[in-house]
Amino acid sequence: MKNSTFGYVRISSKDQNEIRQILAMREYGVADPFIFVEKQSGKDFDRPQYKKLLSRLKCGDTLVIKSIDRLGRNYNEIIDQWRIITKEKKASIVVLDMPLLDTHQGRDLTGTVIADIVLQLLSYVAETEREFIKRRQAEGIAAAKAMGVKFGPKPKPKPKNFRLYAKAWERKEISARQAAKRLNICHKTFLKWVRAEKET
Repeated sequence: MKNSTFGYVRISSKDQNEIRQILAMREYGVADPFIFVEKQSGKDFDRPQYKKLLSRLKCGDTLVIKSIDRLGRNYNEIIDQWRIITKEKKASIVVLDMPLLDTHQGRDLTGTVIADIVLQLLSYVAETEREFIKRRQAEGIAAAKAMGVKFGPKPKPKPKNFRLYAKAWERKEISARQAAKRLNICHKTFLKWVRAEKET
């Protein structure tokens, strides 16, 4: 049976465009019917097109991807999918943005070992970089909060006659829902404001 070459394209949001990846697949020589396009996040592998591709991938076939992060978003996922494709399926992987990860060219043992080593190194570096960015963001937010910077939506200003209705509610002349309706706010907001004033 003739070996096939497949392409896998993934974009993580509707705002992104898959054309660049598809054009790269065509330039490599992947026919359109063999290009699988996924339009959803890579946070997990519950992806219909990816599963469909894996079911068709057989020994001797080649999978073409634009970059290594198309396989996953963390070190473990990428390594696991690489193992499934190259070891279990015994198919080749071509990573267009990283020629060193082209197992199609180096089918001998040395070529495969080198590709595996480079993959693990790149995956580790990529995940370390993501964790570093997350940590820096968290540190930046903490520093900003310490300086009094407020995050999230701005608090809704209280209507000028809020105290009037708050006192009427405290005297049990009206209910919280009635007071909120007259102030054009929800009753939970009314009660939150009343509690906040009592605490201060």
